[in-house]
Amino acid sequence: MATLVSTRAPLEVSRAVRRADRPFWRRNLPLTVALYVVLALGSLAFVYPFLWMIATSLRSLAGVGSSGASIWPREFLWDNYSRAITSFPFWRYALNSVLTTLIPIVGTVFSCSLAGFAFARLRVRFSGVVFGVVLATMLLPGEVTMVPQFMLFNNLGMIDTLYPLILPAFFGSPFYIFLFRQFFSRMPSELADAAVVDGCGWFKMFLLVYLPLARPAVVAVSILLFMGYWNNFLGPAIYINSDQWKTLPLALAGFQSVNGTDTPLLMATSVLITLPCLAIFFFAQKQITNGITFTGGR
Repeated sequence: MATLVSTRAPLEVSRAVRRADRPFWRRNLPLTVALYVVLALGSLAFVYPFLWMIATSLRSLAGVGSSGASIWPREFLWDNYSRAITSFPFWRYALNSVLTTLIPIVGTVFSCSLAGFAFARLRVRFSGVVFGVVLATMLLPGEVTMVPQFMLFNNLGMIDTLYPLILPAFFGSPFYIFLFRQFFSRMPSELADAAVVDGCGWFKMFLLVYLPLARPAVVAVSILLFMGYWNNFLGPAIYINSDQWKTLPLALAGFQSVNGTDTPLLMATSVLITLPCLAIFFFAQKQITNGITFTGGR
């Protein structure tokens, strides 16, 4: 009897270990299925408007009213997209959107990474207090600085140009400064010691050593910035008056007044404007997750 008990115990332990080594979905299959069902049903609420927009962009004007809330078009009018591009100066507005997106991304990434490196590695007096003040500016809503900023650019004669949409990016953003600061704080201090031995100053150390190693954070921040700058409507609506400098979101707001109630044309234009954000997000989900996760703590 004692021999039977002694041989059964190791078997039960080994079985428990094997169960623990299994993936979560194999250990809790009913719970996993239930979670996926809930997530699939919840995602429909977010996916449905986009699917309806795509379906409507392929319908005729008469088919919009007859199809109702259906997400499957009865007819596929692909020429709606060519009409959408040629019905207004699409490429001029697209160029303005590219300029007001890519240049601010470069400016924000450089200024925020430089400030984050300084807060993480330069041990100076009251640096913690200054960093706290920088974070405290996140509590200020954008409406507080909107009027003073408009007056500043008005006095500089920059209204109805792209400068008000580009220049503020070179002065950093507190949230992204925080992300870079957390990222650089987790890097080993031996990197700075080795760079000093090799004769690097602080700026050269940042540019040649730390910034190349911060690629996950740079990619994540760049993607998040692209989403914000590409879809920015309020800034162009405040500073841009003429058609020459309109961006795509601002031009889309006046699209219906020019083309009447042509819903398929409006939806086709909306799809074209949304496609870059969707493509970048789906292809770079892993980079966003890795960059933000790595900055989460020390």
